[in-house]
Amino acid sequence: MLYAQVHLTLPAWVHEHVDVSRAYVGDDTKVALAIDLSRLNIEAQSGGPFGAAVFGSDDRIIAVGVNRVMPHSCSVAHAETMAYMLAQQRLQTPRLNERGGPVTLATSSQPCCMCYGATVWAGIDRLLIGARSEDVEALTPFDEGPLPEDWIGALNQRGIEVVRDLLRDDARAVLRAYGETDGAKY
Repeated sequence: MLYAQVHLTLPAWVHEHVDVSRAYVGDDTKVALAIDLSRLNIEAQSGGPFGAAVFGSDDRIIAVGVNRVMPHSCSVAHAETMAYMLAQQRLQTPRLNERGGPVTLATSSQPCCMCYGATVWAGIDRLLIGARSEDVEALTPFDEGPLPEDWIGALNQRGIEVVRDLLRDDARAVLRAYGETDGAKY
């Protein structure tokens, strides 16, 4: 029998740690949430050290995501793609900024090559990043894959503003903690 359905979920602890009624004002505040999600995900052993959150123009959460690759045996269950899919379902549109923006993705670490592509199509106006891909590769066993040489310029040309190195040391600390564990199990 062929599987005809994919079922991906966030861990139950997310509901206890995310305040959807709160406005997350400022870039650092948004990235701090993504980093906190990444830290909680490894502490709960519910996935890899990556967190992301999609925010609307009112600075409120549309959706969040954490890495769920190992728990779901699904290579596309990255924090960014989980956040995008959940936001798209909530707003009932594949282009998140279709009804107005700006729509912002805050992520604990620079998107890998897959999440970079998803960012192009998801309808994001702003991309806020904690750690860089070189941090991910230096501190964890992950391969982030190839990106265009001027990936920031390519996103800018599509109208996506990129802000990097927000709370980078905090994001690196989570990656380091994960790298020092037997993280491949989760």
